[in-house]
Amino acid sequence: MSTTEVHPNGVDVTQLVQTVEAIQGNPSLAKFQFRASNTWLGGGRSRTSIGGFYGAGTEDSSREKPFVLEGDEPPVLLGENTAPNAVEAILHALASCLAVGISYNAAAKGIELRSLEFDLEGELDLHGFLGLSDDVRPGYSDVRVTCRVDSDAPAEQIDELCAYAQRTSPVLDILRNPVSVTVTRA
Repeated sequence: MSTTEVHPNGVDVTQLVQTVEAIQGNPSLAKFQFRASNTWLGGGRSRTSIGGFYGAGTEDSSREKPFVLEGDEPPVLLGENTAPNAVEAILHALASCLAVGISYNAAAKGIELRSLEFDLEGELDLHGFLGLSDDVRPGYSDVRVTCRVDSDAPAEQIDELCAYAQRTSPVLDILRNPVSVTVTRA
């Protein structure tokens, strides 16, 4: 056996298996808490910092500096168009989560991916956001995702892989199911 680890799809499968086994042996390691802090910058602009998080039984210190995400609105929604708006960021989060789910699980099954691409569309009616109708929800009413996978694996395997990623995607679950959210004023 070679001393060089094989990382299909850029995924360390050995570490992935070790992580799954560790959580099976100690279920409390599966509990994570992610955090973000946001500052309004005026108009439609804001900046979110994402630094540490709690996971695998400890506070994570792997990030030397926080990630910074910008948010804004397009001019038609009174913004300066300097960054995606929040509902566009949701589409990014969904695509990113599905990409991880498909690529990691493909690697675990020995399926090599040459490419993986998503196109997403979200339908939103501003009547809810603007408070013009109590009958229209302020968020997306429909999100459509088109996934393109280039692989030598049989179509049935790719379909199974995509279905599994949908069943286990945290972001897709957040979008499909109500989540308890508490907003308080400090």
